[in-house]
Amino acid sequence: MIEFEYAHDGAVAVITLTRPPANAFTVDGLLQLQQVVEAFNVQHKVRAVVITGSGPKFFSAGADLNQFADGKRDVAREAARAFGTAFETLQNARPVVIAAINGYAMGGGLECALACDIRIAESHAQMALPEASVGLLPCGCGTQTLPWLVGEGWAKRIILTGERVDAATALRIGLVEEVVATGGAREAAVAMAARVALQSPQAVTFSKTLIHQARHGVPRGAALALERERFVDLFDSPDQREGVNAFLEKRKPRWHIETEN
Repeated sequence: MIEFEYAHDGAVAVITLTRPPANAFTVDGLLQLQQVVEAFNVQHKVRAVVITGSGPKFFSAGADLNQFADGKRDVAREAARAFGTAFETLQNARPVVIAAINGYAMGGGLECALACDIRIAESHAQMALPEASVGLLPCGCGTQTLPWLVGEGWAKRIILTGERVDAATALRIGLVEEVVATGGAREAAVAMAARVALQSPQAVTFSKTLIHQARHGVPRGAALALERERFVDLFDSPDQREGVNAFLEKRKPRWHIETEN
């Protein structure tokens, strides 16, 4: 289900969702995704992760509906736990995670992309959360993450009416950050990930956590106080001095963490 490779001297990991014909998720596949992300969390050389789908048509069609045909609650509970845990792990990953949406991202496939930090879609991509049309609802954080990205109105339009969104509309409403030509999402995402790898590792980690404070409802005053505290905390690391002095000396910084692992 999950294949991965490394690029840019191991600073970028590429995860490919591989389960023909539509890269649909199973409980086992979700567990594997969770475990791979957890492994990257402790491989500090991995600074960014790109997630894409195999083949030219599907990023992921979401859940394999065959597992729900019998209507068993215990199966539903296990699947809901797997979706939620895998995508929460992805959302809270230490590396920056970029979705390269190379085709249809439906249901749990779109929720996977929503759990990423940044989304790049190919021009032919289609996105939807059509669970209600088959008697289900999004259970991989979709009902909570989508409104944060596109607002309550568009989230309701997508979830409650089953509306399918094309790449141009997704860009306009803030569902994706960039649209590229067909076949170009992976390359664009890897290039973006390589830019992440040029930044200070500690500064990126702190910044990502701070950005998530607003999503989690942390009061503005408390979040701003934490922002100032994390700025000062950067001065405990040699990377702060290295970054400033590299700029002043007009050279590329050599981050301390790159020499680890």
